[in-house]
Amino acid sequence: MDESRRDRDEEGRARNARPRDGLGRPLPYGAPGVERQPEGVLRSPGETVREAQRLLDAGMPFHAHEVFEDAWKSGPDAERELWRGLAQMAVGLTHSARGNSGGGARLLRRGAGAVEPFRESDPHGIGVGGLIRWALELADRVAPREAGPAGSGGGLAPVVDAAEEAPWLLRGDRAGRRA
Repeated sequence: MDESRRDRDEEGRARNARPRDGLGRPLPYGAPGVERQPEGVLRSPGETVREAQRLLDAGMPFHAHEVFEDAWKSGPDAERELWRGLAQMAVGLTHSARGNSGGGARLLRRGAGAVEPFRESDPHGIGVGGLIRWALELADRVAPREAGPAGSGGGLAPVVDAAEEAPWLLRGDRAGRRA
């Protein structure tokens, strides 16, 4: 591919067409990659949670983040912070699995803060309190706050196994699994 041209989708919007691996990292053109999540899909909250859980369980948190992002962008204003926070947690897990422990921990903590207002209501059956505990515990494990100044703790080796660390989103199901 001519690197001076930007990849475009059918509507002419810039979109990188490079294949990606299971953690969303770009691969060389022509390399086999993981099928990307379609963008802009309208799903019910239940469909969003089920699809994101399937992707998390498969060790594909980057792709789960895209599902949450669709809900964040298309859902009701009252739930945008919920979906944004879930997307941030999924990206935090992605960064941690890629070896960016500092960035992963920051996103996990940011996502936990974003969903905090939903802790008591557990919208759509999502176990918000368990997810907050999961995110903060994983953040402390991959990059403890006392590890150094901001920006430190970003090693290059994978810190966690994304599938092994995947949270369980729904309250009550698989109780005690991870969340």
